[in-house]
Amino acid sequence: MKDQIVLCALAVVLLAGCARSDLGPAPVADDYPREVEEWMQERVESLTEPTGWMRLAGMYWLDEGVNRFGSGPDVDVRFPERTIPELAGMLTLSNGTVTMQAEPGVEITHEGESVREMVLYDGDGFPEVEHGSLLWHVIVRDELTGIRLYNKENEQADNFTGFPRYEIDKKWHLRARYIPNPEGTTISIVNVLGQQIEAQSPGVLEFKIDSEVYTLDAIENSTRMFIIVGDLTNRDETYQAGRYMYIDYPEEGSDYTIIDFNKAYNPPCAYNKFTTCQLPPLQNRLNVAITAGEKRPVDWDGL
Repeated sequence: MKDQIVLCALAVVLLAGCARSDLGPAPVADDYPREVEEWMQERVESLTEPTGWMRLAGMYWLDEGVNRFGSGPDVDVRFPERTIPELAGMLTLSNGTVTMQAEPGVEITHEGESVREMVLYDGDGFPEVEHGSLLWHVIVRDELTGIRLYNKENEQADNFTGFPRYEIDKKWHLRARYIPNPEGTTISIVNVLGQQIEAQSPGVLEFKIDSEVYTLDAIENSTRMFIIVGDLTNRDETYQAGRYMYIDYPEEGSDYTIIDFNKAYNPPCAYNKFTTCQLPPLQNRLNVAITAGEKRPVDWDGL
């Protein structure tokens, strides 16, 4: 009888292992390293474009009413010195609408045309305005409304060629099972400002690293899934507050997709203090070291 119990227990273990044979490393194309390198180059280009995260030069929350802006010591919204006149104009926040009025003689443009007065935000769209190398638009984060400022003149961004990263390793190109959530499912996400939102979650991704099965809750994001993930490398090798990834939905008729941790990347708050990054939810902080993707930036003024 005892032998039968042991055999049954062993059979259960073996069956459980067999049941997960659908997960693990997924085959890659012969040119896979080139694919990842091209992805990295596209990322460098997006980070260093005129409104790329690396050219972000300031974030300023507005008070209700009139906010004087410029580079002088007495304004409410102080842009970097010598980039704009000491008093460049007024930014008025009134019941959620932001209006800008430029001071006489201060050249501010929108889509190449000079503007003296302009609505920068009224609940629909975030038009950009420029002065010299500066470009700015409104940012809204729950009850906070502010100005996000970029400076196209940025030597560090000009010289950027990519973050430190692990060697490309095909073992981190994993087959994952997509488990849809009931419609309307949300998960709690907190950002670096301490604000919490309930984000729509289309489903859960189930995957295997070595012999262990893990899951990640996905966030709905246009045509792909967005993943915020933490792991044990955050302690000393990768960014402390986790990394980001985009994952394709399964093709029609399939329950499976690919998680490629070689494309795990740093959130903007890892290298720029003027950002409002979202942090990994508790259930996405994995008890495993994911030695793939981008490593912690060095010599960057992040959070």
